[in-house]
Amino acid sequence: MASVPVTVIVPHYNDLAGLDRCLGALEAQNFPRDRFEIVVGDNASPCGIAEVERIAGGRARVVLVTEKGAGPARNGAAAQAKGEILAFIDSDCVAEPGWLAAGVAAVSPGRFVGGRMFVLRPEGKINGAQAYELLFAFDNEAYVRDKRFTVTANLFVRKDDFERVGPFRTGVSEDMEWCHRAIAQGLSIEYAQGAAVGHPPRDDWRALLSKTRRMESELFQFALERPNGRVKWLVRSLLMPGMIATQAPRIVRAPEIRGARLATLATLIRLRLWRAGAGLRQSLGFRL
Repeated sequence: MASVPVTVIVPHYNDLAGLDRCLGALEAQNFPRDRFEIVVGDNASPCGIAEVERIAGGRARVVLVTEKGAGPARNGAAAQAKGEILAFIDSDCVAEPGWLAAGVAAVSPGRFVGGRMFVLRPEGKINGAQAYELLFAFDNEAYVRDKRFTVTANLFVRKDDFERVGPFRTGVSEDMEWCHRAIAQGLSIEYAQGAAVGHPPRDDWRALLSKTRRMESELFQFALERPNGRVKWLVRSLLMPGMIATQAPRIVRAPEIRGARLATLATLIRLRLWRAGAGLRQSLGFRL
């Protein structure tokens, strides 16, 4: 394949089952298969690159990226892309059949795109952490329209624009930082409702807390790069408990978490109080 219009970028680390599902969904796209390639940026998975290549089969090229982090894995794969458009998705995600067509149709020179994210419902009875994610995780439409960024699990951009903006950074909230950097350089962002990607929920409190700890650390570093960032972070942390009252009614009303409402409410309270305490510690110079 000498050249293709689109390269799908998939960062991966030691999740062969997730990668297999992701690649299967990409193979099922209602977009001509000869018009896109898939490049997996493997972040030196302990299972070994041979196993990753076995799962990829003939569906994707695998690029070994030894620098740790999803951002470097994306950067390494993007550097090997042959497409004019880059479509980013995570290896634990499942793209809806129209994802690629809708995202490609929306992207244009000087404009990058974020698509719709939704949480995949687990089979059987759900716990508080899973229910919390079903209700509150990945509101990418609000991210795009209100906060002017898209998650990197659902991002479309022309390769020449990506190269002009520069690679993803590490140590900060990479999706927000890259998108804000792109906008500062004159690019615009658009939301594509039809470009839909499902993401599995965190399975329990430990996984949810691990995700939150990582995100809070990255967001804090990003805040410090902005004027009065430490003060704004302190104010944000003080306001965290008050958000319990604004989110609790949604838990009470949501039919999709019937049977898990009390567990979800407990998770909300626990998480907001943890974020408040963690933010105060960060503002005072302590590490999480």
